[in-house]
Amino acid sequence: MSASTGTGWAQLRQQARTLESQTESLFHTYSQFSTSSNIPPKPTEDEQKAEAQIQDILERREALISQLTRLLDSESLLTASALKQNNLSRHREILVEHRHEHARLRSSVQEARARANLLPNVRSDIAAYRSSQHNPGAAEEEYMLDERRRIDNSHNMTDSVLSQAYAINESFGAQRETLASINRRVVGAASQVPGINSLIGRIGAKKRRDGIILGSFIAICFLGLLYFR
Repeated sequence: MSASTGTGWAQLRQQARTLESQTESLFHTYSQFSTSSNIPPKPTEDEQKAEAQIQDILERREALISQLTRLLDSESLLTASALKQNNLSRHREILVEHRHEHARLRSSVQEARARANLLPNVRSDIAAYRSSQHNPGAAEEEYMLDERRRIDNSHNMTDSVLSQAYAINESFGAQRETLASINRRVVGAASQVPGINSLIGRIGAKKRRDGIILGSFIAICFLGLLYFR
């Protein structure tokens, strides 16, 4: 059983490391869209493909971490090594860091696209103003298109902020999952050690008894002070 568990753990960890390397490679490709000298007004097919690949890999890594967590929980605290727990925590940390980096890169691409299209938009506004003096109908249509572009830019910025908020929330979720996993393993170990529950019960009873004795002593001292005043 332990041999098969060790093999499964090693295979899942290898997959996780491979996906981490692929994520960093995709980050390098995706970051080049923000440094392009001629960034288009709308995302290209290559940009959308890179974005979809990054999102897919992040979700696959999340699933792998869940599998590793279940596999580690199936082992007893006495047989599982601290190294495995550290490896699992590190995979979670890297995933959170990569989600933050993904949100940052996406925001950078959107900002670069907005900057690149700022001057053409100004020129277009000037040209539209001049043409509006001769064609009021076209001016109204251009105004509606400008409003639509502003709304799209606002939605893009909102998506970026939400992505960062989701990444932070996932970080908290990963920490809660780690604490819950540790608690489950401690409870499991306690149930496997003979007499541990009765020992914990005796310790709790002793603390309660000591609390009662201390409370009674304080009450007697207080009543004595009141009596001798």
